[in-house]
Amino acid sequence: MRLPLFLVKILKFEYWTWWAFYLPMLPYWAYWSLRTRSFAYFSVVNPGIELGGFFGESKRDILDKIDKNYLPKYLYIENLSFEDVQNTLEKEQIEFPVIAKPNVGERGFHVAKITSLSELEEYHSANPNPYIIQEYISFEVELGVLYNRMPNSTKGQVTSLTGKEFLSVVGDGASTVAKLMEKDPRSQMQIPRLWEEKTELMNMIPQKNEKVLLEPIGNHCKGTRFINYNHFINNQVHEVFDKIAASIDGFYYGRFDMRVKSIEDLYEGKNIKILELNGVSSEPGHIYDISYTVFKAYRDLIRHWRIIGHIAIENIKNGIKPVPFSVIIKTYWKHFTVSVKK
Repeated sequence: MRLPLFLVKILKFEYWTWWAFYLPMLPYWAYWSLRTRSFAYFSVVNPGIELGGFFGESKRDILDKIDKNYLPKYLYIENLSFEDVQNTLEKEQIEFPVIAKPNVGERGFHVAKITSLSELEEYHSANPNPYIIQEYISFEVELGVLYNRMPNSTKGQVTSLTGKEFLSVVGDGASTVAKLMEKDPRSQMQIPRLWEEKTELMNMIPQKNEKVLLEPIGNHCKGTRFINYNHFINNQVHEVFDKIAASIDGFYYGRFDMRVKSIEDLYEGKNIKILELNGVSSEPGHIYDISYTVFKAYRDLIRHWRIIGHIAIENIKNGIKPVPFSVIIKTYWKHFTVSVKK
């Protein structure tokens, strides 16, 4: 018997709101705050990223630090007419589809796959704040790779490797996409959003055994299934990300969201395209694997927060000072009020 959706949201922690999930971690944050004598100790973990990458950082500023060989082509759009945007796309030879995303944002907010000029013009008109247009990478394997390195060391480690399975349905030859989505809680939760965004798709009737991709954005909040790939971590993976991270000034902890052609290519450090790099607030995405219990998830979170604490202590010893906690609150509140107004 299938559980009602409200019970699924209660019983499966991956569907909890972020504040409910992190509430039990507050005492551990307080512990490290006492050890470091700062409520904002995490802001020194990545001194090359604003507030350590906790919140409100510029995606463009971070991308600019990464070796271009690992990046898709991308454009930063601010105070440009749509005609200028179009001309820049042509000049840089960026073709559709593309990914558009806010320069400041998180959890997949306003990230969209754009397939035409008319769609891009609509996105441009609806987003007055700076945003990024990124070349779409069609590599089949999308990963979240959480990496860390102590400030006084040249060697780091990958401590979380997460595979992503995009939201999709398989047709039966008779049911609409919307009806097919009702069969699984993960897709069922996305029905209201997709009715607003993709009405035509929701009314489509796929052929029998036809797989229909519903969401091309690999974000947990958009229905992507996260899979524990930690068994793929080995010394080759550590070495690949030591090389990638070495050129990123002031970076010691964060998650690379990326696409690669295959796991074999990952081991060889080739055919890698980094879509984003997130800082100190990065989660070890593997904890949202359906096999994980909430207790195992908190165990792994504590392990990663411990790493953050030790990096912070080293950077503080090296003379880097945490920002006042009031700055964290003001940054969060400013972003929150802007998002609400939208």
